[in-house]
Amino acid sequence: MGGSDKKAVSRIGKNKKSDKVLSSMSKGSKTRVKGIAGDVSYESVPQFINNPSEVVLHNNHNSWIVLGRDRPRGSESGYGGAGETQAASIDMVVGRLGQQPVEVTKDGEKIFVDPDFKIDAARIYISQKTDIDHNFAIVKGEVGSPETRSGIGIKADGIRVIGREGIKLVTGGDMRNSQGADQEGSTPGIDLIAGNRTTGWYNLQPLVKGKNLKTALEEITMMISKLNGIVNSFLITQMKFNSALTHHFHQSPFFGAPTTPSLVVAGVGMKTLAKQLDTVQVDLVSHKNNLNTLVTKHCDPGSPDYINSRFNHTN
Repeated sequence: MGGSDKKAVSRIGKNKKSDKVLSSMSKGSKTRVKGIAGDVSYESVPQFINNPSEVVLHNNHNSWIVLGRDRPRGSESGYGGAGETQAASIDMVVGRLGQQPVEVTKDGEKIFVDPDFKIDAARIYISQKTDIDHNFAIVKGEVGSPETRSGIGIKADGIRVIGREGIKLVTGGDMRNSQGADQEGSTPGIDLIAGNRTTGWYNLQPLVKGKNLKTALEEITMMISKLNGIVNSFLITQMKFNSALTHHFHQSPFFGAPTTPSLVVAGVGMKTLAKQLDTVQVDLVSHKNNLNTLVTKHCDPGSPDYINSRFNHTN
């Protein structure tokens, strides 16, 4: 269904170095320092491998802001690693190495790490020139995977965007992109991709435009209703013919006297007339009422089953 129900794990006091540092920090104090109420605590924080061109701001709790050049992985990665200009970047990270942050090896040697877009706990990455989908391993989708473009990637276990007065997702709007390429006349789309997959059950399909769908359903219902009327008209005509056939007789060759009606035809004809009147005609009336109910249920804005969203729109 949704995400895992696995709870976050507290690792306070679970390594010997942490206990040792906490003990030394709390000497002369009645209580050990464990970060309660914003107090200082010790956490394992790996050493970041920063390049000469980078300005790094960080604290002792694995929070980082790196001002540098496009670098999704090691020093040679990205457009910054390739030596290209106009590839400025801001990398905001918390929780390097994700759920298993370590500071030293078993031999006591410091651990040095590069950016890891897969396992680092949470990140906002801004780059003037990058391959944003490739960096975050995002499928191509319908809008494609632009390369050598400015990009912003946001990744965490849970992401919420909250707008007190509305949220707009807008594409296009400018005549040129960040690299100076002409954008006039193009209208890039918006992909909503669950599961980062686009094949099989996850194949991408166009969003429906609600007003057009409402109009189409109303027109289809109208056509079906007309068909209902055509069948009803045919039924009435057929019933008249069946009645005439049931009571018909031939002229006798003896002085033109009428013959008696066919007992077989009369019996079947009476049953057919009764069924057409009691069943078919009643069903047609019920069918027409059901069509009206369908339109009211799904095309009336006041219905709880209205097919259009009252709040969200797409073009």
